[in-house]
Amino acid sequence: MGLLSLQTYAAQPDVQLAAASENAAANSTQTKSTQTKENTLPTIVLTAVPLNQTLKDTTTPVNVVRKDQLAAGGTTLGNALDGQVGVHADTFGGGASRPVIRGQTSPRVKVLSDGSEVMDASGISPDHEVTVDPLLAQRIEVLRGPATLLYGGGAIGGVVNVVDSKIPTRMPKNGLEGEINLRANTVADEKAGAAGVTVGLGDQFALRVEGSKRDANDYIAPLNGERRVDGSYAKGETGTVGLSWIGDKGYAGLSYTQRKDQYGLPADSGELYGECEANAGHLVCPDAGHDHAHADDEAHAHDAGPWVDLESKRVDFRAEYNQPFAGFEKIRVRAGYTDYQHSEVENGVAGTSFFNKAYDGRVELTHQPIAGIKGVIGLQYANSDFSTAGEEAFLPETVSQSISAFMLEHYQWNAFKFELGARQEWQTIKPDANNSKFSNQKFDDSATSLSAGVKWEFVPDYVASLSLSRAQRLPQAQELYANGGHFATNTYEIGDPNLNKETSNNIELGLRKTAGDFSFALSAYHNQVDNYIYAKTLDQHESFRLIQYAQADATFNGVEAETSYRFNDLYTGTLFGDYVRGKLDNDGNLPRIPAARVGGRINADWDSITGNIEIYRTLKQDKIAAFETDTSGYNMVNAGVAYNGDLGERSSYKLYLQMNNLFDVRYYNHSSFLSSIPQPGRNFTAGVQFKF
Repeated sequence: MGLLSLQTYAAQPDVQLAAASENAAANSTQTKSTQTKENTLPTIVLTAVPLNQTLKDTTTPVNVVRKDQLAAGGTTLGNALDGQVGVHADTFGGGASRPVIRGQTSPRVKVLSDGSEVMDASGISPDHEVTVDPLLAQRIEVLRGPATLLYGGGAIGGVVNVVDSKIPTRMPKNGLEGEINLRANTVADEKAGAAGVTVGLGDQFALRVEGSKRDANDYIAPLNGERRVDGSYAKGETGTVGLSWIGDKGYAGLSYTQRKDQYGLPADSGELYGECEANAGHLVCPDAGHDHAHADDEAHAHDAGPWVDLESKRVDFRAEYNQPFAGFEKIRVRAGYTDYQHSEVENGVAGTSFFNKAYDGRVELTHQPIAGIKGVIGLQYANSDFSTAGEEAFLPETVSQSISAFMLEHYQWNAFKFELGARQEWQTIKPDANNSKFSNQKFDDSATSLSAGVKWEFVPDYVASLSLSRAQRLPQAQELYANGGHFATNTYEIGDPNLNKETSNNIELGLRKTAGDFSFALSAYHNQVDNYIYAKTLDQHESFRLIQYAQADATFNGVEAETSYRFNDLYTGTLFGDYVRGKLDNDGNLPRIPAARVGGRINADWDSITGNIEIYRTLKQDKIAAFETDTSGYNMVNAGVAYNGDLGERSSYKLYLQMNNLFDVRYYNHSSFLSSIPQPGRNFTAGVQFKF
């Protein structure tokens, strides 16, 4: 993937956070960085931390990508974030990608829609799209450290909070605000657009209407002969309407969102291995391989090849109110209901269909300072009725319920800031009573997570930080009860209803300089995980794998670094890199661990015109798990230019051109289930963005 030039909060403050350019079909992330001439950190209040914290206040790393940068970025969540230091993408063709943070992805990376659970099926498999739309987001916040316990004890990778505008929180200026973004990309014949408008209705009501649409062909890769990657096409559309009451002390609002997507599945193997069975840890495939040529020929046609037909309907309620009652500064409520379904279709027949009807709600109370301690306490409840259907259904119907209580407290003492978090979770998962294999295998357990952090500004603008945590994660339904072939990912999956909760003991050290022409952010972390749950490959027949969810102790070590220097008002240079090593304590390597990266870029700001050029190296990944293969290293060169203009006092526009993979390098993504499929070749993205 092209490296996305996103600055963390601790990196050079005069370089704005991220702008990326991506072809929608390939979800290939590219780079676009701009500058401001301010030499101070931007004042961005973090929505995911309900204590009015800014980027500078946090004790652990936070990444923020703003709306104007997302407008040119990825249309799937993983690709919208890919390239931040410590963040990669778990790509799956052109239709789906999930963020990989410090070697972890779902379920150890929690994805939120403005503080509320997404409640789709993306945690089940990498071919399932995360149903948030980066093109419609106001910004995306990536949290690590103690604050993640507000949303889940098992989020040792981090929390990704997608902040949107579908429920207005303030009245629009002059009664009307909006934005339009249109773009096209060469590598997949992509056409994509997004638009939204907020209208004031009287003095205290605001209406929001927004939507997006994209359509892209199979993307082009540097291959011999046929250059398009079959099954990498994608198209989709999202529409939302929201209404809010807005008062002097807060707001309350409702929204309804409907999303539809259709995208290809490049690796689906139902025709080849549909008759395979598991027996004593081995695959038995009596008829596999007898008509490979026929299946391959059919895969070249969109109509014949396997694809996903997805539809999600979601209702959200959000409310915040200041000074609700004595002793508390704010109450915040989030609630959502999702009716989700998607089918994996081949030759006009749905081999597997996934259904999820789920709702969750959370209440947060920010209390007034007590002996100088300020913090938030809260409760959360979630319920999910998840099922699969069809000839290839590999999961029984399950009803999952969880109740959680959490807290996050802050204390400032001279140059030290202390942070303490805790979360207690109770979870039950009940499989279908009519399922003979799992009818008596109810899961019922609890998890306790604790964290602490300290930030020390030992001299002005220089900050050292330390965070410690003990986080517990309870297993998911798929890890417990999977039993059958999942051909979209080329796997036969076996769960284990006797899995225990996993416990991760984590430590992170950080050092950063937050202001001045020279700035930097360095961090090193160590995660020791007891009873780590992972998909262990037991056997492989051709490209079809037998996996079983197993547990073993594991260790993750990593470093992240970024340093910037502003030469003058026009030019800023940045060097960056990240590395993570994930392995089992019995000396085995974990699968799909991202390769190390190191690179540099130059950003230029000539008033209305901004530009950048970036060069980076992704190293070879040869620390591989059983049945994996090495992934070669590669060099990448990206460049971009943009022009910003005004259309009056209240309107502006931006014209941008992004050039990615300029030397048409053939490369692969080791983090992907499809690590043998090449990523997009040389491509150009052109677009225009209007704000009014």
